[in-house]
Amino acid sequence: MSWLLVILGAAVGAPLRYLTDRAVQARHDSPLPWGTITVNTAASAVLGLITGAVGAGAASTRVALLVGTGLCGALSTYSTLSYETLCLVEDGHRRLAALTAASLLAGVGAAAVGVALARALWG
Repeated sequence: MSWLLVILGAAVGAPLRYLTDRAVQARHDSPLPWGTITVNTAASAVLGLITGAVGAGAASTRVALLVGTGLCGALSTYSTLSYETLCLVEDGHRRLAALTAASLLAGVGAAAVGVALARALWG
């Protein structure tokens, strides 16, 4: 049954990632992959919130599988971020590539904020 929750979450997360990426990127005339950075940071924040909620007993492990593993796993796309960073380097945009790589810190920070928020709400 656990695998079904992961599949259901991923079935929502993958199209949400694609649509969000396209919508955000369409609003920026820049080679910086704003859409990918946005979905990765958002997924990190939601995963932090879910992890904190499960740790505080406010959410079940089923919610963690559905939203954390399924939705957030499909919503975030660090392989795409790696590819887009490499493309920036190859196209001579080294500073933008460094900024894109630094967005990993934004993801870690967003996860920490999510956990802290969960602890404040349910801890």
